[in-house]
Amino acid sequence: MASPSTTHLGQPSAIPASPEEATLDRVPNPHHGIDYLARFTAPEFTSICPVTGQPDFGILVIDYLPGEWLVESKSLKLYLTSFRNHGAFHEDCTVGIGRKLVELLAPKWFRIGGYWYPRGGIPIDVFWQTGAPPANLWVPDQGVPPYRAR
Repeated sequence: MASPSTTHLGQPSAIPASPEEATLDRVPNPHHGIDYLARFTAPEFTSICPVTGQPDFGILVIDYLPGEWLVESKSLKLYLTSFRNHGAFHEDCTVGIGRKLVELLAPKWFRIGGYWYPRGGIPIDVFWQTGAPPANLWVPDQGVPPYRAR
């Protein structure tokens, strides 16, 4: 199990050049043993189309039921920002981010919604989760409507 020490918290940090160079940090969950939902919303997520080199824009909504660990938010912001020059399809970005966070955090439950603005006239929304949420967990709607000129 990785150390709960952080590499970014409380100090200046440069934006990583790529997701591979980014460091995601985790911190101990002070409410381990209590089921609650933690949500991060990235309303200005950007990456690059791997075919055209044009920018892609989307809204990411990350929901998880923490176990022993929480993602440290500054490292998450830097990690997500590192995608702005990264060429990948919407599905790869969304599912890849989800899988990386699940690997780091080992949450009891996790889901990510990637609500992408149109590319070639077609919006592509991507959803991934680790299974059904526990029955006792309040899981609100992610709040991003289907694309109608968002």
